Amino acid sequence: MTQSFPAVMPTYARAEVGFERGEGPYLFGTDGKRYLDFACGIAVTGLGHAHPHLVAEVGKQMAQVWHTSNIFPIPQQQRLAERLVAATFADTVFFTNSGAEANECGIKLVRKYHAHHGNPQRYRIVTFEGAFHGRTLATLAAGGQQKYLDGFGPKVDGFDQVPFGDHAALEAAIGPHTAGILIEPVQGEGGVRLVPQQCLKGVRELCDKHGLLLFLDEIQTGMGRTGRLFAHEWAGIVPDVMSVAKALGNGFPVGACLATAKAAAGMNAGTHGSTYGGNPLAMSAGNAVLDVMLAEGFLDNVERMAGHLKQQLVGLVQRNPDMFEDARGMGLLLGLKCKVPNTDMVPMVRKHGLLAVGAGDNVMRVLAPLVVKPEHIAEAVDRIDAACAELRAAASARKAG
Repeated sequence: MTQSFPAVMPTYARAEVGFERGEGPYLFGTDGKRYLDFACGIAVTGLGHAHPHLVAEVGKQMAQVWHTSNIFPIPQQQRLAERLVAATFADTVFFTNSGAEANECGIKLVRKYHAHHGNPQRYRIVTFEGAFHGRTLATLAAGGQQKYLDGFGPKVDGFDQVPFGDHAALEAAIGPHTAGILIEPVQGEGGVRLVPQQCLKGVRELCDKHGLLLFLDEIQTGMGRTGRLFAHEWAGIVPDVMSVAKALGNGFPVGACLATAKAAAGMNAGTHGSTYGGNPLAMSAGNAVLDVMLAEGFLDNVERMAGHLKQQLVGLVQRNPDMFEDARGMGLLLGLKCKVPNTDMVPMVRKHGLLAVGAGDNVMRVLAPLVVKPEHIAEAVDRIDAACAELRAAASARKAG
């Protein structure tokens, strides 16, 4: 064994602080400081930390049975599937352990649909520049970002990328081998870039026109993040296939691929599977999350808090025009387009007790928990203002020196 090589594979550029516990919107660091968490594990802990209902429900399941196998019926899985079907466009659900696996399932499902109908030559999926769909070989190819593909051999075939927001290029990319279109309603990793509602409607129309499946990646945008259970609801459309993860388990690893009966017609016994996917412990987490998110008034409050936070971020940009260009996004999936490097801004806000996360296009994502209150928003804005002041002072000192 090489002693100098770290025990944990060094694939992450980690921050200097870890965390010992969490409570609501706060995390308590190994450095003794309290942090307001507007990163939420990258849009995962939508209900904050140590939510009493989640702790009770998952704890109850832990004392009963953690895992059996999908060889056997899993009542908790059946219940969560039925609830997701009742709350969405979908007729059926496949449970996974992660978002990337949910996307892999969706990719297979889109291809299988056409093969099932006698058209196996239709296997290609159109995706968009700036997208992020995961880190498996297929989902890396779907995202198409070279920085993630480098060094991993030939790019997996089957994906055709078009520029973000270019409807003419999208239609031109559709050919006899095209099976579907995969799109995020908001590109999170790509810089909190919003797909306008009219564009989503146009994508749905293109799919209908050409006999394609519309596959929405709602891994980051879903589970209440935009003020509706799923972001596509704002556009008044429905997909054929949708991937979900992140906030579905509030940090417990769980994902799901949702589909219409039509889209899933070829997915019979043996076509797909997972050892851990949908096990009792994961399903107890998912059901507990839905208990909270589907409660009367919950999503209405998310929408109200989202409007308030967006307004406060717009004011922040106006007060700090040397630091920020704009505030963007929808719901509580928001971002500040930085004029200074976001790699300077994110550590500086953390120094001032606020957790945020970077994104493409030099954006700092501001991902408040769905349980955020006005006082937390005020605290977050104060901390960003303080970070801007320190960055400004440091720049002046360098210039004077």
